[in-house]
Amino acid sequence: MTARSTRCTTAKTRTSRLAAVAAIAVAGSMLLTACGDQTNSGSTKEGGSSTAAANKAPLFSKLPADIQKAGVIKVGTDASYAPMEFTEGSKIVGIDPDIAKALSKQLGVDFQFTSGTFDGLITSIYTGRQDLIMSAMTDNKKRQEGLDDNGKKIGKGIDFVDYFSSGVSLLVKKGNPQGINSLDDLCGKTVAVQRGTIYEDTFKAQATKCGDKKLTIQAFDTDAEAQTRVKAGGAVADLNDFPVAAYIAKTSGGGNDFEVVGSQSDVGLFGIGVSKDKTQLRDAVKEALDASIKDGSYAAALKTWNVEDSAVKSATINAGK
Repeated sequence: MTARSTRCTTAKTRTSRLAAVAAIAVAGSMLLTACGDQTNSGSTKEGGSSTAAANKAPLFSKLPADIQKAGVIKVGTDASYAPMEFTEGSKIVGIDPDIAKALSKQLGVDFQFTSGTFDGLITSIYTGRQDLIMSAMTDNKKRQEGLDDNGKKIGKGIDFVDYFSSGVSLLVKKGNPQGINSLDDLCGKTVAVQRGTIYEDTFKAQATKCGDKKLTIQAFDTDAEAQTRVKAGGAVADLNDFPVAAYIAKTSGGGNDFEVVGSQSDVGLFGIGVSKDKTQLRDAVKEALDASIKDGSYAAALKTWNVEDSAVKSATINAGK
């Protein structure tokens, strides 16, 4: 987990993560001007930050008073996971920012995205630096309860408003030279993955299953580094959400770098993370998601990225396993 810092850092970007899509067309400007251990930031411009404008939004009154006054919800993300969230020039764009735009219309406040490393996002909720996490984060009991990989309590945990459904798939070098078609095919080989993700957990579970036929796991700060390792032949596979893996396979190197193999596994829910102490904010976000599902703006955001199959029918809280 990254520690809170007051020192300004240079913006850094990371390539690719989710859904085959013909064109990158995202509404909402994301201006990059952050300091500290989160590197890129920006806000949606749909709700407006003035109280007068915000009061016209249907669910503005549901928000906590401090957020009503600020006119902003601060959102932590790792903007290196296209098309969920990534940088395009000076903007943070993608599926999550588009969904946030739909929520912004309901709540009447800006969603200000700030990018940092994935494994530091929950800490940013604990410290209060961010109000929410929107970063294709899988909702699971470990994160809800604040447990590490060994079941040890390391934090108070966070709540999730579940908003997206996805399975995971293996991403291998184009042509699949190692003949990888399932997790079991990885035994005795080396894999690459982004540190702190559910995919690293999946590889660790597989390593235990492999036993003496050792599975070596190389974990990196970003998924782009893991992809580079696979492309260079230093690892046989990366693991990612299916739409993300498909997007990478389609776009990286003009479609000549990677391919997706095997079938999807571990279908689960992505959640918007929120502090357990902020139940009013959590419930307001849930209500806003349900309203955006009802009015069609949620579906429109998913359609932009060709990921309609990942839609949830209604918002849930802590429904991940």
